[in-house]
Amino acid sequence: PTTLARERFNTIYLSLRDRICLLDHAPGTRLGEEELAREFGVSRTPLRRVLSRLESAGLVESRHGVGTFVTTADLPSLIQTYRLRMELAPLIGKLDPIAPEPTALDRIRALIAACDAERLAPDPREFARMNMLFFQQVVEIIGNQPLREISERLYYLTHRIWLTYMPQLNLAAEVDAFVREMTDTLAAMEMGDLEAVGYIRRNHISMSLRRMTLFETQEP
Repeated sequence: PTTLARERFNTIYLSLRDRICLLDHAPGTRLGEEELAREFGVSRTPLRRVLSRLESAGLVESRHGVGTFVTTADLPSLIQTYRLRMELAPLIGKLDPIAPEPTALDRIRALIAACDAERLAPDPREFARMNMLFFQQVVEIIGNQPLREISERLYYLTHRIWLTYMPQLNLAAEVDAFVREMTDTLAAMEMGDLEAVGYIRRNHISMSLRRMTLFETQEP
């Protein structure tokens, strides 16, 4: 495929992936090929390639003769995925890490500053979007390509669970935890201690999972 075709493919893929992860396309939603093809100005052929990639990522499922639907996401079914994310996180700073660019550090600082507004008027969707932006900065230091690919896949596969639980969690406390993670990560990056970045990531995944698990066990 041409460079233009690849860029268009990636644009559509990232757009739909982010919509699914931010619950703009809720679990169980049918994704109409005709409507999406019209929206993105493409034929159904490239759109079906995008949907196929989303299916391989576990975000949608194709039902023969029926259509393509956003997959469901619940904690019990993805608990093992969360645990794998925890075990992989320390490898971020161990396997060929890449020193972050100064612009990446600036983007993390901007996200930390933006959380001041989130503390005053928390917006779950905006908070979730900021979490995705922060993750993208962390991913940039992963120099081991297989680790990068699996880390991205597992993150986006579980991201919706966190947003689904958000109405029941203490959103102000979640924002504070997020700021601590970003602040600690930024400090480690500024000192060049990329191995610490992975352990910080692991700890916060563990604590987030613990908070959601506690809520799950308290449900009637």
